[in-house]
Amino acid sequence: MTPKETALLLAKALDSKKGLDIKVLETGHLTTLADYFVLCSATSSTQIKALADVCEKEMKEAGEPPHHVEGHRGGTWILLDFSAVVVHIFNEEAREFYDLERLWSDATPVDLGEILTEN
Repeated sequence: MTPKETALLLAKALDSKKGLDIKVLETGHLTTLADYFVLCSATSSTQIKALADVCEKEMKEAGEPPHHVEGHRGGTWILLDFSAVVVHIFNEEAREFYDLERLWSDATPVDLGEILTEN
């Protein structure tokens, strides 16, 4: 599976659990950290956990479990590192605070119009 296919699979998984404001940013030309960042918001710490769980499940089924998972004890964010693709799941306040869209404003947004049920 290519990094782009992985990022799109993860965006679909987040969408299936009603993740909010899902974005995929192509970052490979800017950093060696990852080829793609997948960003998503959630309405509660319970939803953040459910979104992370569905991402892990999908990737384990694809034979690629996460290499690393970070989570804030307060339940405001979780990061899942799948090497070429990193998933960031935030509550709204944490997403505004970290503002990764601004930090990575030079990244290329991936069109998810045909991937997500709602944009």
